[in-house]
Amino acid sequence: MAQGLGFLTMGPVDDKQQLVALYERMYKAMIAKDSAVLDEVHADDFVLVHMTGMHQSKDAYIRSIMNGTLNYYSAVTESLDIIVDGCKAVITGHSKVEAAVFGGGRHTWPLSLRFEARKRNGQWRLTHSQASTY
Repeated sequence: MAQGLGFLTMGPVDDKQQLVALYERMYKAMIAKDSAVLDEVHADDFVLVHMTGMHQSKDAYIRSIMNGTLNYYSAVTESLDIIVDGCKAVITGHSKVEAAVFGGGRHTWPLSLRFEARKRNGQWRLTHSQASTY
């Protein structure tokens, strides 16, 4: 994924490592159009809020990736901030993402994704994401 990430973290190291891995798996699955991994890393109640303000449920989001409405080609993470508070976490990643979405052309976007994550049964899942540019 990315090299030379700068991390601002609070919380147990193993939680931080799990959340970094979760973030990386999510982007790799988006690029590979791997619906099984996308299903695994996102909680069933996951909601994505796009830059436009449009809300997508987990199922609608994964469907959009699989049917080509959302196409991701690469992601280079520039920074990743993680704050852990018990079984909840906030992950804020800044990545240069090459994508073609909603019928638009292929571009590289400076994408900021702010995730909320929840830990259940020892596993972290993404529950909410807000997208913007930086």
